[in-house]
Amino acid sequence: MKLYETLAEDIAQSIRTGVMKLGDKLPSVRETSISRSVSPSTVFEAYYLLEARGLIRAKERSGYYVIAGAKKLPPEPERVSSPASSSTEVDVSRLVFDILEASKMRDVAPFGSAFPSPLLFPFDKLASSMTASMRVMDPWSTVDDLTPGSIHLRRQIALRYLVSGMHVHTDDIIITSGALDALNLCLLAVTRPGDAVIIESPSFYGALQALERLGLRAIEVPTHPREGVDLNALAQAIEQHQPKACWLMTNFQNPLGSQMPDEKKRALVELITRYELPLIEDDVYAELYFGERRPLPAKAFDSKGLVMHCSSFSKSLAPGFRVGWAMPGRFTSAVARHKLTTTLSASVPAQEALADYLAKGQFDRHLRQLRHVLSVQQSAVIEAIARYFPAETKATRPGGGYFSWVELPAHVDALEVHRRALSLGISVAPGPMFSAQRHFKNCLRINYGHRFDARMDAALQTLGKLVISLM
Repeated sequence: MKLYETLAEDIAQSIRTGVMKLGDKLPSVRETSISRSVSPSTVFEAYYLLEARGLIRAKERSGYYVIAGAKKLPPEPERVSSPASSSTEVDVSRLVFDILEASKMRDVAPFGSAFPSPLLFPFDKLASSMTASMRVMDPWSTVDDLTPGSIHLRRQIALRYLVSGMHVHTDDIIITSGALDALNLCLLAVTRPGDAVIIESPSFYGALQALERLGLRAIEVPTHPREGVDLNALAQAIEQHQPKACWLMTNFQNPLGSQMPDEKKRALVELITRYELPLIEDDVYAELYFGERRPLPAKAFDSKGLVMHCSSFSKSLAPGFRVGWAMPGRFTSAVARHKLTTTLSASVPAQEALADYLAKGQFDRHLRQLRHVLSVQQSAVIEAIARYFPAETKATRPGGGYFSWVELPAHVDALEVHRRALSLGISVAPGPMFSAQRHFKNCLRINYGHRFDARMDAALQTLGKLVISLM
């Protein structure tokens, strides 16, 4: 995080907590420069950012003043979703493709993007690791480790789980071409066309697309916006539909941002164990926590090998490297066979570069900075939503990741918001793309993983006006 962003966030926090009140004058640029031991240009950048966020305003020949009191944030959604208790054919790919294609344009404000800003990642250091690892790479490793993946990388991944209190053997890990590859391989290992699979409601659209491609049926289960899937509803769905698997995100779920408490994860594992039901756990956002420690996955409570745990470096370190992994438990052999006949291997140079980077101990420093930036940007976006959107708007404030789920007034059509916003240079992800039943017609997923500046603030102001015009 840049110095001016740190300074701006410190001042913003003082305003949010009421230490600095409406009408208070900020110290002069010179005073702040001396007290914080930073350059005057750094102070100006911080004050400009606070102006863009609507927290302070310059008065000619007088200085900067607080123009907002302690922030009134939008309420969080509280209702558990209520999908129909039916097994549904999935047909979402065209909608998803159309929306994601629009989000890729660089001149669009990317609130609908599936990715954080690529500027947040240490590509220069990764390039150095790529060069260093290629110099010493054993040529035979390009053949020997094809299916399980780089032994060096698997050791580094196992060490990271050990720090979290999980004992993982390197042989339990299969390196894949990103998390989506891992998730699809796990799905292939435990289902056949026509089978039913339990998913959350709303659910990650990648899960919906995977079910559609493999000819599987979706069972959407009620999900709480803060604590994840409803376990009573999950048990009822298992009894009623006899699914072959469930695909859930237990930490910072996409799109809600929900996080299951540890005791609920333990109860989830006890439930699937009782029914001998494989759980495909998508845990790609766990490293992006804002609290004191990385949240445990459901895999940590699994003693029977039924949790097929999947993750990747794409969200936390190296987007574009396409390196993920699976820990499929009792299904490891089946996943390895499917990998051998489909993707075969993730990029060996990318695997070795990541192993080198992790071994040098640089990852945690990068993560601390990344988490702080995402946390600051979440605050800025949520505050802007409170300023510009209708009073009835609700927005989740997850404890990690980079998505907030925004519930608009009941009669606002999110697909229409998406269409009109795009014509104004703003992308959003409308709720229906996260449901096989096309629910959540008045909801948006908002990405706060891109730098929040005056342009992004203006885009949210425009978006708020658009929502109000559609009420």
